[in-house]
Amino acid sequence: MNPSDQLIISVFGASRARPGDAEYAIGVETGRLLAGQGLAVATGGYGGIMEAVCRGAAEAGGTTIGVTVPSVFPGRTGANEWVQIERTAKSLVHRLETLTEIASGFIALPGSLGTLAELLLAWNLAFVAPFAEADPPPVVAVGEPWDTVVPELTVRLDTDGSFIKIVETANEAVEHISTTLQRVNPDNSHLE
Repeated sequence: MNPSDQLIISVFGASRARPGDAEYAIGVETGRLLAGQGLAVATGGYGGIMEAVCRGAAEAGGTTIGVTVPSVFPGRTGANEWVQIERTAKSLVHRLETLTEIASGFIALPGSLGTLAELLLAWNLAFVAPFAEADPPPVVAVGEPWDTVVPELTVRLDTDGSFIKIVETANEAVEHISTTLQRVNPDNSHLE
């Protein structure tokens, strides 16, 4: 399938995960499941969960996009080996902008401060979409720490937490993304 014909899901997660870790395994499974639904994946393009997601998608025949930031991470020598399309960003803000502009949905896997920033931006985009009479993109957060952070932020910030679906597994995350995209985009017959 031509990448321009595919919907893209941006997946966020920790750079510290390594092959053999549970976090890495959930990344591989997420990428594989998204590719199985005919969806392309976009990540930050480097190691850890970003690599795992791209690996799972590529091994399943899917399309992978990595948005790297050489000026911020000069010690990293480009995208991981599983990235098929590398896009470079001039700053972290530009990277976030790219990952959110190209995506039809978002999944946050376990991560830290960078993943939190990405999840918060996706949450905010979903929150404001109805103001423009648009369907909010699906936003899914998988397991820890999101299962405690999101409810706490919902209360502390007095906001609507229903824009983030909190699940425990990659399968639940991809099922929610796929079901939501089919509902809001019924013409996307390439979704399995």
